[in-house]
Amino acid sequence: MKLKTWSRIRMWWRIWAKSLGEKVGETDKQADTIAVIRTIWWFTHMLTCLAIILNAIANHGWGLIGL
Repeated sequence: MKLKTWSRIRMWWRIWAKSLGEKVGETDKQADTIAVIRTIWWFTHMLTCLAIILNAIANHGWGLIGL
């Protein structure tokens, strides 16, 4: 059971890492490290966008987006 779960996690990690962009690095370890950095960057970007949207709604109301 654990092996199957670990296999699925690795499969989803590979899909996620590939979705972040081109594989960079000479080894899989380097590529994984870069994918982790890109993942952190992606979450930072999403949180920043959310903060901007919430700030706009807070300051201008829901009418800003047509609701």
